[in-house]
Amino acid sequence: MIHMVRFNWPKYLVAAVLLVAAAALPWPWRLLAVPGAAGVAVSLAATWWVYDRSRLYEWRWALDLVPPPRRYAVISTGLDEISPALRGLLPDAEPTVLDCFDPVIMTEGSVRRARRLHPPPAGAVPAGVTALPVADGGQDAVFLAFAAHELRVPAQRAALFAEVARALRPGGHLVLVEHCRGAATVAAYGPGAWHFYPRREWLGLARGARLTLAGETTMTPLVRALVFRR
Repeated sequence: MIHMVRFNWPKYLVAAVLLVAAAALPWPWRLLAVPGAAGVAVSLAATWWVYDRSRLYEWRWALDLVPPPRRYAVISTGLDEISPALRGLLPDAEPTVLDCFDPVIMTEGSVRRARRLHPPPAGAVPAGVTALPVADGGQDAVFLAFAAHELRVPAQRAALFAEVARALRPGGHLVLVEHCRGAATVAAYGPGAWHFYPRREWLGLARGARLTLAGETTMTPLVRALVFRR
């Protein structure tokens, strides 16, 4: 949760200033601060629940959904939080970490701050979402966690899914982890939930890339892992 606050601190600062200003209003106008304070508290609690208290970053759940890969790729678009955990979980596998950060495409301030605070790991390979530097059919699995939604143009997301499908061997798996926008995310993050996409968006992209839904699980009602098979 602390990381998320650091990446998004301007938004929290603005919220804090507005809350202080509302609390300074004469009664009963100061009651306007109550829904704002509740919204910030709910957002922080949801973030803590997802990132600090759920099983998300253990990643053992993934091996309940896909066979342990011998070769796999991790794709990030600014912040790679998962490759160290996967290396520990799959010590005998051959990983490829693909860094798809592009400052022209990823213009969100939070992504840029995350990038400055957490540079890509040693050995990460610079990549483009329309041309992943991996061989056709060379990967048993591709892991894409909290990265695809940073591509705000539909054609970019479609190109990335097509590249993932090309990189996977027949029978290989894409493990996609995202906040899928729905009632729970709207309740937790308010307007911020529209930074994410609904489950049907990812299902449509997978169909377009000729990937088949093979399984899914949830880490709290806010985060969903979708597994697609080539």
